[in-house]
Amino acid sequence: MTARWRRIALLCVLAAWIGVAWRQAVKSLPPGLHVASMICEQPAGEVTFLADITAADAYGRPTVSQGIFDAVLQVVRTARRFIVLDYSGFGADVATGTPQRRPSAALTDALIEARRSAPDLRVLFITDPANESYGAARSPELQLLRAAGVEVVLAELDRLRDSNLAYSSLWRLALRWWDTPSGPMGVATRRLNFKSDGRRLVIADDGRGGLAAVVGSATPRDSESGWSNVAARASGGALEALLASELAVAQFSGWAGSSEPFLAPSGAPTRALPGCASATTAALPAGGASNELSRLQVLTEGAIRAELLTRLDTTLRGDRIDVAVFHLAERGVVESLLAAARRGVDVRLILDPNEAATSGGTAGLPNQPVASELVARSGGAIRVRWYRTHGERFHAALVLIHGAQRTWLTLGSAQLTRRALDDYNLEANLAIELAPGSVLAQQAQQYFDTLWANRASLGVEYTADYAVFANPAQSDYWLGRLLEGAGLAMF
Repeated sequence: MTARWRRIALLCVLAAWIGVAWRQAVKSLPPGLHVASMICEQPAGEVTFLADITAADAYGRPTVSQGIFDAVLQVVRTARRFIVLDYSGFGADVATGTPQRRPSAALTDALIEARRSAPDLRVLFITDPANESYGAARSPELQLLRAAGVEVVLAELDRLRDSNLAYSSLWRLALRWWDTPSGPMGVATRRLNFKSDGRRLVIADDGRGGLAAVVGSATPRDSESGWSNVAARASGGALEALLASELAVAQFSGWAGSSEPFLAPSGAPTRALPGCASATTAALPAGGASNELSRLQVLTEGAIRAELLTRLDTTLRGDRIDVAVFHLAERGVVESLLAAARRGVDVRLILDPNEAATSGGTAGLPNQPVASELVARSGGAIRVRWYRTHGERFHAALVLIHGAQRTWLTLGSAQLTRRALDDYNLEANLAIELAPGSVLAQQAQQYFDTLWANRASLGVEYTADYAVFANPAQSDYWLGRLLEGAGLAMF
């Protein structure tokens, strides 16, 4: 081949590579993604704040308070017609040194018992294909569920947009044709696409004609049972959009079952719902009645980012923003927090220090450099504390925004990163607006303040001062920016 033809061939390869990368970055999302449901007004008591907290006392002994999977099991046990679960991780991969509860076994037993007690009960379990090594190995727990009649669906991640453009376009052009699950590269090459089903939820009928769900950051994987997480148990009309989203994910992932048994008795999830509106910005009713009402919305993928930025950008002097997350890196969120601090908004962050032993990646990334940026650029107006982990992770995903008349919060699976918020992973959150004096608002605020101020007995110290893990190194900062922007980050 002459030099001229080699150049032409190289240009063709580069054009194909760039073309595939561009196409996979901007292609239309599959059905059921980027959902912003109707906003449904309902009694505040229909939404409950849940938290799992792991810490250590003055002698290094673990202190554990958990409630999320108790609520999950309750939803499973009260279902009569259907249960839909979507969890990024599932299984008994036990890690040493972490308090263990065995949530995978408990959930497996509860689902099998539910099917045994009610043979007509439909159970759909959606999970990340990494739990079965992308088809290379069967999960014992999922095999037990299949044998019990549970419909297990591995999310079809190839339908999602690519965040790691340079690699994923090469993978789509060449590697995917040979990386069969049983092949030597099958698992490793797929993992490098850095995409996942990040949702963590269960939704079912409540036995009374309505819907009940638990949406949060906790996963029923035994090695993660000691992690600190948050979640909410909710009911109401907004959950119908979440159910419809889950059924759509199952369908584009190859599920051939009928969605009819999962729909509300009166029809499809798109029917008119009392007390729900497609969009509203009106304040909750004034007076005592406001403490009894909340407004609930389901948000998924990029819709989480859009609503969160809107809320952050409309804060005013005297408002307060409290953030408790495992990962903070998404640039739009970072800039909105800085802008809010400049307007006189009180901004407080509780972050996992992302140490190497618990982050699975480069020490301190992304939180340590990003926290240093926020503190420095805000002149200290943004305050940061670090959660003290002891082999486990502080895996909360919670944002609280307090105004003079109302409190808005969002929680769920989405960490504040590009992959989670920019339509690359599957993610699901609840957004709740309510009066500051309501029970739910006080529960969420008490959770944050307890961790922030170390309000505990027995010498428990939940959080440490910012200086303990401050990392102003520019090399780490720009490494984090590069990994996040190029889609090469594990976070």
